[in-house]
Amino acid sequence: MAFIDPQKNIEQFGLEKGMMIADLGVGSGFYTISASKKVGEEGRVYAIDVQKNLLEKLQKQAETERIFNIEYIWGDVEKLGGTRLADSSVDAIILSNILFQIENKEALASETKRILRPNGRVLVVDWSDSFNNIGPAKEMVFNEQQAEDFFINKGFVIVKKIEAGENHYGIIFRKK
Repeated sequence: MAFIDPQKNIEQFGLEKGMMIADLGVGSGFYTISASKKVGEEGRVYAIDVQKNLLEKLQKQAETERIFNIEYIWGDVEKLGGTRLADSSVDAIILSNILFQIENKEALASETKRILRPNGRVLVVDWSDSFNNIGPAKEMVFNEQQAEDFFINKGFVIVKKIEAGENHYGIIFRKK
């Protein structure tokens, strides 16, 4: 993971103790773990993925690290209501290395808006290009400009861009 540092990216996101966070498409779980440490015992991270085995692996890792503020949800982020979270229930959302994989980006955007509180923020970190056998195939890349245009068109504003790693871009959006 030399090319991306989830902890550094979470630091730039500006999470605070007691916040409610959703990590949509947790994958390896590195962002979930980093966010859970940042929001502390008073906060909660909802780790949501369609692959049960990834959630089980993350749960074992968190238990080993004695992290108990994560809720594991088997859900589909490409369906409205698929996260199983209530409307306006989270302060921030993490979308890391997921946009290139998502077929139904419209539903992902709708679900993101639905669960995010007013003025809530979204951290988008994704591949900036295809890099010779690491990362997605060229035709799958959802580049920085596409992400900007997509989220702006869905009613978000750019808060700032972050340094997300040599092969990734990072953008923090805010729900209008």
